[in-house]
Amino acid sequence: MTSSARRQRVCILGSTGSIGTSTLDVIALHPDTFEVFALTGQRRVDELFAQIVRWRPRFAAVPDAAAANELGARVKAAGIATEVLAGAKALEELASHPDVDQVMAAIVGAAGLPSCLAAARAGKRLLLANKEALVVGGQLFVDAVKQGGATLIPIDSEHSAIFQCLPTDPAAWNDTVDHIILTASGGPFRTRDPATLGDVTPDQACAHPNWVMGRKISVDSATMMNKALEVIEARWLFDLPPERIQVVIHPQSIIHSMVVARDGAVLAQLGTPDMKGPIAFGMSWPARMDSGCEPLDFMKMKALTFEEADAVRFPGLHLSWAALRAEPGSTTVLNAANEIAVEAFLAGRLRFDGIHRVNAQALEQVLPAGGDASSVEALIALDARARDAARAHVGRLAEQR
Repeated sequence: MTSSARRQRVCILGSTGSIGTSTLDVIALHPDTFEVFALTGQRRVDELFAQIVRWRPRFAAVPDAAAANELGARVKAAGIATEVLAGAKALEELASHPDVDQVMAAIVGAAGLPSCLAAARAGKRLLLANKEALVVGGQLFVDAVKQGGATLIPIDSEHSAIFQCLPTDPAAWNDTVDHIILTASGGPFRTRDPATLGDVTPDQACAHPNWVMGRKISVDSATMMNKALEVIEARWLFDLPPERIQVVIHPQSIIHSMVVARDGAVLAQLGTPDMKGPIAFGMSWPARMDSGCEPLDFMKMKALTFEEADAVRFPGLHLSWAALRAEPGSTTVLNAANEIAVEAFLAGRLRFDGIHRVNAQALEQVLPAGGDASSVEALIALDARARDAARAHVGRLAEQR
């Protein structure tokens, strides 16, 4: 971007999380290209306030009025002109604001769907780090992107890698691609005896060997539910049927994913395990810019190894293909149940190996009663039913301990 061009205004939904802070790190490298227009946070009000002091955005938003009043008073006392908003609707307003150019969607979980839909319908460059928007929204979300004329760029390292390896014209994807391969590190329990997984503690599950992530995503990586959700996300991002999406364990996290072409050629994207890479790519696409990542040093690599995803150790992974082949709404149920199960595990109410049991049970119990995925309202209702079923099963498993 030339110095005479207007800076791109960025709205970061979930600015205090790992993706949000990495996005700010990238923006700091390119102050003449980007400006922070809006920041939103959930519970880390002190961190959000520090970001407001540093970046002076036009807007900030938090979930409830009490937090907004507290934050607003601190902002005013600091002599900062940032306007503080409250509530879920504020997120949608900021994501679709006419002055916003790019939206980093980094809110974790199904709670990020409404703001993602708002950005899509408003035709924004939508940098999607919230995989649940596609897992829950599916066809509804894809349609919103098309109707709004939005530019959808995946930020998950695996989907960013696939995007970088695909032809630039999406119309050519189906004819040139045989299948895609999502790589997975295997998490902290890749070599652990599956019979001992019931004794895993939250701190152990959150100690990822390669990536620095939030606790919920870290647990998902340990169970491989994170990869299950990525399979579902890939189905919608790249318009591929489930049977053309594969997963392989790659412990080094150097190859972030691969595309296998019709002629047998394999295209892979490599890099250090640092989310600033895909973030910078998404913000600058179709150009490239400095990400601040440490360069990949081939001379320091000892080996690149690959393993089959073990269905005994990672049973949750295989629920993704089952949900994609089931009736509409199945992936919504799976995601909702998993959020409840992970929350219970982190709170000490559920064993680690109970997460899969809760997820599988929710799919069996909720969907026979009917699943409607035709509207946001229907998805919210289905999500609520799945959460109720998951909570009930968590309670039953707790009584058996």
